[in-house]
Amino acid sequence: MAAASGRVARGLVARYLHAPRALTFHQAQARARHVATAAAVRNSHVQASQVPVPVPAPVPISGLSGPPLPPPITEQPPLPGLGSAVALPSRKHRLRDAKPFSAFLTDSFSRQHDYLRISVTERCNLRCLYCMPEEGIPLSPNRELLTTPEIVLLSSLFVAQGVTKIRLTGGEPTVRRDIVPLMQQIGALRAHGLRELCLTTNGLSLHRKLDAMVEAGLTGVNMSLDTLDPWQFQLMTRRNGFSAVRKSIDRILEMNRAGAGIKLKINCVVMRGLNDREILPFVEMTRDEDIEVRFIEYMPFDGNKWSEGKMFSYQEMLDVIRAKYAGLEREAGHRNDTSKTFHVPGFAGRIGFITSMTHNFCGTCNRLRITSDGNLKVCLFGNAEVSLRDILRKVNSGEPIDEEALEVMKQVALGKANLITPAGEPAPLLAANSNELLEVIGMAVKNKKEKHAGIGELEHMKNRPMILIGVSTNWCFLVISTHYIPK
Repeated sequence: MAAASGRVARGLVARYLHAPRALTFHQAQARARHVATAAAVRNSHVQASQVPVPVPAPVPISGLSGPPLPPPITEQPPLPGLGSAVALPSRKHRLRDAKPFSAFLTDSFSRQHDYLRISVTERCNLRCLYCMPEEGIPLSPNRELLTTPEIVLLSSLFVAQGVTKIRLTGGEPTVRRDIVPLMQQIGALRAHGLRELCLTTNGLSLHRKLDAMVEAGLTGVNMSLDTLDPWQFQLMTRRNGFSAVRKSIDRILEMNRAGAGIKLKINCVVMRGLNDREILPFVEMTRDEDIEVRFIEYMPFDGNKWSEGKMFSYQEMLDVIRAKYAGLEREAGHRNDTSKTFHVPGFAGRIGFITSMTHNFCGTCNRLRITSDGNLKVCLFGNAEVSLRDILRKVNSGEPIDEEALEVMKQVALGKANLITPAGEPAPLLAANSNELLEVIGMAVKNKKEKHAGIGELEHMKNRPMILIGVSTNWCFLVISTHYIPK
């Protein structure tokens, strides 16, 4: 094994040493169309020409061989006159409102996809009725799953193109042994444009790792919890563990009271005749705590025995809640929100509804998904996928990229260019064939359809079981054409 790994590493070195010379830092700057703007002038009598400061757009710099990556398409204000006083927005507002973005992640409906969901494992320590077939699923061999370096390389590529939010899902992500080191490496991308690093989990073991995850950069947790009854929990998940989940919730609330600022959402899949009587107790969870409980319409996936009769619709849920809380108020939402958000006046938290079946939100979807075996799945309900893993591994002779191979890539990149970003940070390492990856990603996104097929077709569509998609009771909708699946 060690000898084979060494041969792969030596082959990788040879390929890079004989490759064309990499770009210099200044060439990379020019190719990436860095737009220099005047610095913010806080006093109106100070001239912008006296304090010029470059403000670069996100730049996909790899320091490796081959042509430079196409830069993100940016929307920048015109350069102000050098002799005029300029009052620019604060850094906080500039970061919030800036819209530098990549053409590769923009579809034909002008939807920009800045949210990436990555399934880091197929394994799970629960067997939820709506997620895992009762007979279980065949797990992929380890060789077919993305390695930690591969996840980090793909994350870096997407962040370089404008992704600002990454969510790690499963399976159950906390069963991955190196989940904390993985989060540390992805969290480091905050220096390059990543703003949110989130986790979707069942919460069974989260309380044991939460402190380290927050230290690594965790900003939000979506907790899957479909019942507040321990016996019902065992029935729905086919496992014990209710007390452990509550312990994780309590730990998040405790940390937030100390100022951690973790966004906590509870995801509840409502199924007729099973847990629809627990809607009001879930609403009560938001009375004293800053929690958002999101009720999710039951959806069809392979092996979960979905039927329209089991689905408890958004309107039915809303009627149940309004019968008890007549003053329920709708909140204004963001255009990319997946849920319709409400609050009971006087309550500390909120409730939301993910209405994928009766009122889909495909029209404003900004999400992409990578499965644990490295497939880009741009629609939760689409059954077409394209492998990013196979393209990525071309730089390593088709072998999985392990830590040793990644270290070789780093050393070669440093030896060729030693690039740093204009902010003084080391540039994130990208694969040598990132252009090829971007072409495939771009074609998939461009072929995204306006919306998913609807209940009638989804019920009969052949798709992965939910556990193999990395859904974890949180949803996105995009479709790609099978024309772009490599043969």
